[in-house]
Amino acid sequence: MDRIDKKILTLLQEDAKLTNQELADKIALSPSPCLRRVNQLEEQGVIEKYVALLKPELLGLQLHVLTSVGLDKHSPERIKQFENTIKKIPEIMECFLITGQAADYILKIIVSDMNHYQKILLDKITQISGVTSVHSSFILQKIIDKTNFPLDFI
Repeated sequence: MDRIDKKILTLLQEDAKLTNQELADKIALSPSPCLRRVNQLEEQGVIEKYVALLKPELLGLQLHVLTSVGLDKHSPERIKQFENTIKKIPEIMECFLITGQAADYILKIIVSDMNHYQKILLDKITQISGVTSVHSSFILQKIIDKTNFPLDFI
């Protein structure tokens, strides 16, 4: 990956709606080689997909929660069953398998309000077989909220 690829990735992370012509102009490359580079980055899997980032507050999704979940055992079957179940809960935006803490997973959950969260917690998460502990931390304010990956190290 050279400096041109890094520039393409930086610009697309800032605005994925750039046309190929606009992108080519910004990196001082003709459109055809620019498109080839973008296609190559897509084929290599570096560019995974293009999405629209929505403003959750404008959609009524006011409450952001980090939920730590502990399991009773760490067998492959228990882990697979837990992970398959939480993938079906649309309010769970991210899930991380972690180490070094009392919990096994951290979930990032977004809901409309406390009642909505209580329903997800009591009716879904705590009902998953093997869940032994749940700890919720409510996000008061986002200090950093970005989607651009740092590319300077490449």
